[in-house]
Amino acid sequence: AAGVFTRSLPASAPVQWSRKALQGGGQARGLIVNSGGANVFTGAKGMQAVERTVEAVADQFFCRSSKIFAASTGVIGEPLAFDKIIGALPGLKADLAPGAWQAAAKAMMTTDTFPKGATRTADIGGLDVNLNGIAKGSGMIAPDMATMLAFVFTDAALPASVLQTLLAESVETSFNAITIDSDTSTSDTVLLFATGSCQNHRPFTNAEDAGLDDFKDKLSQVMTDLAHQVVRDGEGASKFITVSIGGAETD
Repeated sequence: AAGVFTRSLPASAPVQWSRKALQGGGQARGLIVNSGGANVFTGAKGMQAVERTVEAVADQFFCRSSKIFAASTGVIGEPLAFDKIIGALPGLKADLAPGAWQAAAKAMMTTDTFPKGATRTADIGGLDVNLNGIAKGSGMIAPDMATMLAFVFTDAALPASVLQTLLAESVETSFNAITIDSDTSTSDTVLLFATGSCQNHRPFTNAEDAGLDDFKDKLSQVMTDLAHQVVRDGEGASKFITVSIGGAETD
């Protein structure tokens, strides 16, 4: 697993949790996302809500809570009704399905007017690997990132260190290059997961390895596609404008 989060100092409780989870080795067994309540400015109760929720998810998947990532979006400043989430977990686990991407994208919408998803197929050493991504966001959108959540998954077998480098580079030219209303959020979260179910390609330890060039390109396409969808769905937006700058000495 790899992640990039808001640079806002009052980061949400889920952002704080997921940052810590990444530092624990970059491995994941589950991701729990809720809309309706952002769990921001909720103090100790907010952290308790995250801890209780991820512990309950970990119980469902027989793993340590440090292997569960969390993200929330919605109203700021209200305590999160985590008991409702915990109560729904058995049903959520029973409904897990490989093709439920659109349902997941739709479930985490807030002021979005449509669910956001993107998919690409990349070539690694002559083998096809898949990248699927979903996102939400339409307001409080400004560099860096936005009031947005984005989750990208690949069946490639890549270590966390490689994923982190690739994700950080891709965020700079996608989610960190969009704006709608000049407001930066407290909840921005982009996570990239490699399930490793396609393990037939050779192992990689360096993100600059030429064998990852096509994967890097397709990851950038997925991230940019999702970022553009966020802008097109901007609250009150009627125009989509791209500013192209050339001749500058540096990026």
